[in-house]
Amino acid sequence: MAELFTIGNLMTLLMLILLQAVLGFDNLLYISIESKRVAEDKQKFVRKLGIGLAIGLRIILLVVVVKMTKSFQDPLFEIHVQNFIDGEFNLQSLITIVGGAFILYTAVKEINHMLAIEHLEGSGDEKPRSVNLTIFWIVLMNLVFSFDSILSAMALTDNMIVMTIAIIVSGLLMIYMADHVAEFLKKNRMYEVLGLFILFIVGVMLVTEGGHSAHMKLLGNPIHAMTKTTFYFVLFVLVIVDVVQGRYQKKLEKMRAREAGNSSIAES
Repeated sequence: MAELFTIGNLMTLLMLILLQAVLGFDNLLYISIESKRVAEDKQKFVRKLGIGLAIGLRIILLVVVVKMTKSFQDPLFEIHVQNFIDGEFNLQSLITIVGGAFILYTAVKEINHMLAIEHLEGSGDEKPRSVNLTIFWIVLMNLVFSFDSILSAMALTDNMIVMTIAIIVSGLLMIYMADHVAEFLKKNRMYEVLGLFILFIVGVMLVTEGGHSAHMKLLGNPIHAMTKTTFYFVLFVLVIVDVVQGRYQKKLEKMRAREAGNSSIAES
């Protein structure tokens, strides 16, 4: 037990917690968006319970991945359709592709919903989703996001206790941050669009990662995984564009207000 508290293990633990926090940001966005589907008075409960259950399942997934790393890499089936699609799929690539595709679907659906006239008018026709179903999706997608963080953790250490502590600490941080992220998006509705497009990019990254690990080819062109550098660069550009556009919009509103004021004075 004393070996756990060595300088090396403590530094690794700190790195893992930071890594889990960075990789967990897109997960928080998904949780915040998904929890909006239930009644408002149950949203905090859904976020906390969903993440809490996901922590326990993430630890189980860690044990399974460590014990069955080779099984996740073993081919399950192949697809070869001449001049259209080729691929050799394993369990890891399938989970990543399906999870990424679902996130893409969620992001596109939410963007369409935001553009709907009914949404802008605030009609209450849409029925809240059940708590159990929402928690199910939060837990399931949390496990999809977990693959990347668990594989990254395994690259840094083979100490199960250190990895387990990192998962628990990062999960508790997610429980704490989930309400703040959801509240921020609620008070600053304009950033919802930014969040949804970030989620869209996350879906693209997961689909390309899964396609690359499955050696997929579409129309004879190999699928290349989006690198983390490209991913964070795209996020940086999205944030900068959103900030610049927000400031420009405020400037235009001030100019219009000034022009309206000058017009009213001229008419009088």
